[in-house]
Amino acid sequence: MNRRTFAQTLATAALAAAVPQLPAEPSNPIAPVPHAAAPYPLSVMLWTVFTDLPFEERLAKVAEAGYSNIELVGEYNAHKWTDADFARANAAAKRLGIQFDATAGMEHAGHTDGLADPAQRDPFLAELKQALVPMETLSCAAMIVLGGNVVPGMSREQQHQSCVDTLKRGAELIDGKKIAGQPVRLLLECIHVEESPKCFLTSANEGIEIVRAVNHPQVQFLYDIYHEQMGFGNLIEKLDKHIDVIGLIHIADVPGRHEPGTGEINYGNIYKKLAQLNYRHNVAMEFRPVGDQVATLRAARELVSGAATA
Repeated sequence: MNRRTFAQTLATAALAAAVPQLPAEPSNPIAPVPHAAAPYPLSVMLWTVFTDLPFEERLAKVAEAGYSNIELVGEYNAHKWTDADFARANAAAKRLGIQFDATAGMEHAGHTDGLADPAQRDPFLAELKQALVPMETLSCAAMIVLGGNVVPGMSREQQHQSCVDTLKRGAELIDGKKIAGQPVRLLLECIHVEESPKCFLTSANEGIEIVRAVNHPQVQFLYDIYHEQMGFGNLIEKLDKHIDVIGLIHIADVPGRHEPGTGEINYGNIYKKLAQLNYRHNVAMEFRPVGDQVATLRAARELVSGAATA
């Protein structure tokens, strides 16, 4: 299962993660459990959990596990939410004390029509303008974008420069814009070839080079620990060198994309390093729990708090 299906496959993936229409407001929502605070905000990427439940019940489960932030994959686009659907989603989030901190809901920010293809620059920019509307409706200030698939007939240098040039144009569109008091941000993410063999942008080092070349505070790097471990490793070294341009971190263990502790990554050391570096953006759980989902999310949250404050 892969949440990053922005173009033709986005609707298919979203169908596995959400129902076509939001249900009526639950009569007995579950209150979140009090928990120890981590030194940076924690979030849950919703495509990975509670996929058999209606949208609002999924929010309630995340809140029950002790989280107050949720990330989306553009469910509102895939199922063509109405104004009433948006209103119910916002009402549920408000009732549960949840914020939508990021979304990945742009088709032209995905594998097929991504940043690496200069022919897709104008469609990308047009869609970015449109994407600001649901982002404002959901008080969600960050959009996740990808490099797109390798473009046949173009050199790697040309595709790299296309990513830079398109993101510079995107930065012009969002320059100074805020949603819910937060700067609108574009978050560039890399995908390992094992998950997407045709993807152009596969390494954190190149993604960070692109972000630094754009040189705009509202364009940052999404450091996906899972993908970077599969391809390159040296996870903490990149945090030390590039924490200034990292605007979001995604968490899952290797192999299998399950919770921390099931694989080879020492997340305790990563969480401790983030605290030492005074990281203050979101750390989002993007794993598929092996067992009980609420209990696993709680344990993942407690691992952060324990390691980061040790």
